[in-house]
Amino acid sequence: MAKIALVTGGSRGLGKDMALSLAKNGIDVILTYNTQKEDAEKTAAEIEKMGRKAAVLQLNMEEVKSLDGFISRFLEVLKEAWNTDKFDFLVNNAGVGATLLIPQVTEEAFDRLTNIHFKSVFFLTQKALPSMNDNGGIVFISSGTTRFCVHGYSVYSSLKGAVEVLTKYVAKEYGSRGIRSNIVAPGATETDFNNALIRSNPNVKANIINNTALGRVGVADDIGSVVAFLCTDDAKWINGQRIEVSGGVGL
Repeated sequence: MAKIALVTGGSRGLGKDMALSLAKNGIDVILTYNTQKEDAEKTAAEIEKMGRKAAVLQLNMEEVKSLDGFISRFLEVLKEAWNTDKFDFLVNNAGVGATLLIPQVTEEAFDRLTNIHFKSVFFLTQKALPSMNDNGGIVFISSGTTRFCVHGYSVYSSLKGAVEVLTKYVAKEYGSRGIRSNIVAPGATETDFNNALIRSNPNVKANIINNTALGRVGVADDIGSVVAFLCTDDAKWINGQRIEVSGGVGL
């Protein structure tokens, strides 16, 4: 039976490429979207053209209390489309960007980012793990900005740092089931993230290029292939690790 992955935020950008890369590796995909349903359906259609099965579900990571309902719908889709109540991989990708200097951070903005980038990630993982097959895996997504500082990323990067710690605890607590837990930390990647910050600012892009050993910014394909690799048997002995995929930025 084919293995199945759940990818949050899989409608576009990095999440889309993660979903497609998983499909290229023979894994079926259920991907979530918040508002971009049409984009999610297009991604699912691309997966099906590869000969893999796909489904889409709506998920708003800002609404922590909606997670129980989401898990119920997820299990229904597993039963209807795959005739199972189990899946194999969870990719916690969904997120939003925010450039806020410390004096600009309001409690409302802090709570929103915390819900999206840590609280919902924690509880979605907790609620999904009972339905995960033994010897499956979880891939969390961090940021290069937990290693180096970027102006205005104090909240975002601190939350990603929390997820890096969580990654190790999941690896420790679920290792007895053969479930691996790792985290991928992308460097500067040219997508729509944070209002297409890199694509929309030539000076920012040039500065990143000048500070990256491989001499360019990242693209989605640089990240998705690494996430997919972590969901294959080739990565069977990688657990509890932070893998930065940044082209050597800041070396």
